[in-house]
Amino acid sequence: MFKRLPIFAVASLVMVVSACSPRQGAVADDPFERLNRSSHAFNKGLDRNILSPLSKTYTDVVPDPVEDSVSNFARNLSLPGKVVNNALQLDLSSAARNSARFALNSTVGLVGLFDPSQKIGLVEKNTDFGETLQGWGVAEGAYLELPLFGPSNMRDGLARFVDMLLLDPASQILKPPVSEYRTASTMGALLQTRQIYGAQIDEVLYGSADSYAQSRLVYLQSRRFELRDIASDDYIDPYAEFE
Repeated sequence: MFKRLPIFAVASLVMVVSACSPRQGAVADDPFERLNRSSHAFNKGLDRNILSPLSKTYTDVVPDPVEDSVSNFARNLSLPGKVVNNALQLDLSSAARNSARFALNSTVGLVGLFDPSQKIGLVEKNTDFGETLQGWGVAEGAYLELPLFGPSNMRDGLARFVDMLLLDPASQILKPPVSEYRTASTMGALLQTRQIYGAQIDEVLYGSADSYAQSRLVYLQSRRFELRDIASDDYIDPYAEFE
């Protein structure tokens, strides 16, 4: 059903998010803090009891080259959706680059299990519909912590579902068993990432006095820097001190 949603659903989403998205100020806009803290507690318990121990088991049992291939496969299948967002942003050079990466990795890289594009300097331009909305002038809006998905905001939270349901050609084209392989590889990539950044994640979640406030701060600063949201009063370039 979702695959048949008309494109005006995206336009409707933009209008809704724009209407609910005041410009962010120096203090995080968090009117849903009580609900967000409940979601944070759920996510933290999920990490402590499932994700963290499972990621350690995964990386201990699965050889590193296999881990890398699984993650490569997942990243490669995400490229068509990024090309769509590149095009919506009128970033044609990045659309061409991501398209070339997908073509090369899907052929020479054996359906994306390997990443020959990286070796020749064809670096991925990561993007999503949240960045597309930002380019269209939609402010981030109130902070949200989504169950399962973690820290976000009104713009990026809604945009995440647009990416999954409307702007991901691979999910609409792939049929079982390939679609199931993709789901498994996405989980593998998540487990590998959790283990790679385990020390930083553990410090935020388990080493801070208020893990919710710390997670919110880390997310907002990193996301604003990622989008170069210099219009925000909260924009901080984390690399400025090294220039």
